[in-house]
Amino acid sequence: MDDPIRMDDFPSWLLGQASAHAYRLVSERLGTLGARGYHFRLLVTLAGHGPASQATLSRITGIHVSDIVAALNELAEGGHVQRTPDPDDRRRNVVTITPAGRRHLSRLNRELLRAQEELLTPLAPAERDQLMSLLRKVLEHQRDSPPGPQARHMDDM
Repeated sequence: MDDPIRMDDFPSWLLGQASAHAYRLVSERLGTLGARGYHFRLLVTLAGHGPASQATLSRITGIHVSDIVAALNELAEGGHVQRTPDPDDRRRNVVTITPAGRRHLSRLNRELLRAQEELLTPLAPAERDQLMSLLRKVLEHQRDSPPGPQARHMDDM
């Protein structure tokens, strides 16, 4: 008799399940501060790369340009970013992180670190390092590979 096929024999399924759990943890933690993952990605990018146009932020963060506008509106309402007309092209805005945005980023980072700790609780420090190294290796290979057909759904294996 053949060995039964089990879902946890598939790395793609395990990664998907772990990803869904991580997403829930991060969403809950950021939600305690009234924030979303897009907010963190945008603030990290602005803090690291400096002022940028919305199109540049979309390219760097991987956030679709239509979602960028809503997330930036939310950040601007909280005083975390400032939009100013681009001196080279008045039709577009340059987005800059504010001092309040840097403080908010620090608070978001603390919550994300708590989520990471909760996610990786069962792993020893060396195992965490190994997991990070292996995940980076998989992602680097993916980035270097030619694009394949688009996945139809997040649950696809």
